[in-house]
Amino acid sequence: MAVASKADKKAAVDAAAWMFNVITSVGIIIVNKALMATYGFSFATTLTGMHFATTTLMTVVLRWLGYIQASHLPYSELLKFIFFANFSIVGMNVSLMWNSVGFYQIAKLSMIPVSCLLEIVFDKIRYSRDTKLSILVVLLGVAVCTVTDVSVNGKGFIAAFIAVWSTSLQQYYVHFLQRKYSLSSFNLLGHTAPAQAASLLLIGPFLDYWLTNKRIDGFDFDIPSVAFIVASCIIAVGTNLSQFICIGRFTAVSFQVLGHMKTILVLVLGFLFFGREGLSMQVVIGMIIAVIGMIWYGNASSKPGGKERRSHSASRNSQHKGSSESSEADDKV
Repeated sequence: MAVASKADKKAAVDAAAWMFNVITSVGIIIVNKALMATYGFSFATTLTGMHFATTTLMTVVLRWLGYIQASHLPYSELLKFIFFANFSIVGMNVSLMWNSVGFYQIAKLSMIPVSCLLEIVFDKIRYSRDTKLSILVVLLGVAVCTVTDVSVNGKGFIAAFIAVWSTSLQQYYVHFLQRKYSLSSFNLLGHTAPAQAASLLLIGPFLDYWLTNKRIDGFDFDIPSVAFIVASCIIAVGTNLSQFICIGRFTAVSFQVLGHMKTILVLVLGFLFFGREGLSMQVVIGMIIAVIGMIWYGNASSKPGGKERRSHSASRNSQHKGSSESSEADDKV
């Protein structure tokens, strides 16, 4: 009974963490889309730096209130994380500029097999056949929804390659650091957010000028646009925190697979709030396929053997073999 209640509590917390991430992620996409489309604020990298500055402020306040305890993260590990995280942000922005929307979406989809490869190589994770097939169904559904025109060029491919690998490594590293150094999501954010804020606010204006040919100091900061920027920063605190919580509780692969639910929700909300001209039978079919794949993945990965470390299964086999040999010896005695 106690085991069941503990499992139910974990499932409830997992669901709450996931819904927190979905709501904040979809919310920030909608707010940023309005900010950029309505007010012309196209400084994405600098805005991300503002997001992490606000997150840093949150961690400082929580530490002052005693909700974040002192913890240790080696500078070498912090530098590697910042390297992956900043290359992820810059790579995604450059990839979107240099590639067609269709190839950009394909690049984002390729993060799932890359994340799977990282878990197989570094964590010795083994996936069952059903888990692999469910991932393929999710990829197919999201591809049907989002991939339209696909054109590739040399520099765009390099940018997408860097973006995919740096993002996958950053998300893997979130789970790795929390596990290795026993860091909570708040602790890890307390270490990484200040460094990301400082570095992105430093390089952001120059990178945005290179990408858009516009200077942020020339932007007309009126009350409505500033209100949207503030709203974006506040929501980003929840997005950053919920990402660390979800990857810490699940894995980078599960975060990527279930994360495509946000893609579906963004499409639906886009049709509701920004017009229905993009809604077609192809998109609807893709949504249905993707949702079926996500449900299948949830069931398949939670079953015994659906997704597990090879060392665990090996130890179980050795234990089973040992007990068999012991029983045989007892029979001989």
